[in-house]
Amino acid sequence: MPIRLREENGFAFSADEVLGQITDKTRLIIINSPANPTGGVTPREEIDKLVAGLMEHPHVALMSDEIYSQMLYGGREHVSLLQYPEIRDRLILLDGWSKTYAMTGWRLGFAVWPDAAVDHVTRLCINDHSCVNASAQYAGLAALTGPQDAVHDMVAQFDARREVIVRELNSLPGVRCSDPGGAFYAFPNIEGTGMNATEAQNLFLDQAGVATVAGTSFGAMGEGYVRFSYANSTENIQEAIARIRKIL
Repeated sequence: MPIRLREENGFAFSADEVLGQITDKTRLIIINSPANPTGGVTPREEIDKLVAGLMEHPHVALMSDEIYSQMLYGGREHVSLLQYPEIRDRLILLDGWSKTYAMTGWRLGFAVWPDAAVDHVTRLCINDHSCVNASAQYAGLAALTGPQDAVHDMVAQFDARREVIVRELNSLPGVRCSDPGGAFYAFPNIEGTGMNATEAQNLFLDQAGVATVAGTSFGAMGEGYVRFSYANSTENIQEAIARIRKIL
């Protein structure tokens, strides 16, 4: 069952809402912060509240997708679920190289599993995808152990682009965009244009040549929003918004 992420909360999840939907049939909760497609970052107090509430639901495991953990802005902090020893025996953490080290397409990632699940997931991996090729593994080691200057520079550039795209989107008629706290996506509300998410996506592509993703591609609760990526140059971002401005 999906949890609604609310624009007025910066698309951070509410621990009370998550805990309130747990039933006897619930077995796994999946969270993603910083998040795709919204750029939302859930603050520590909500994660503290979630972990505390899970003490009353020992049958529920937690999967935390932390692939954007290095991409935070405005002084926000990443709160890894690995910081909570009380749930380590039922926590699955997912991470990888594609975002932090711009290694998209290398298909290189890792997961941290509870001890009791390791044998089972190993069997799954062996039969599902075996292992990553050796050259990609060596590249991953070099990324982790080498200088991190390039990562910091890249995130600083994303931060600057974030400010540009949010400002420009908020200047468009019928569009409003909250401040994304992490990742490299903006998730503006386009309801004021009179279009639904798919209509806006198609109009932007067909008439402005700008590729976005309808919010409904991520679930029904994404209606009224489209996703923009700012993993591109500032000049191209400004050009894209200028093209959209002409057709709104």
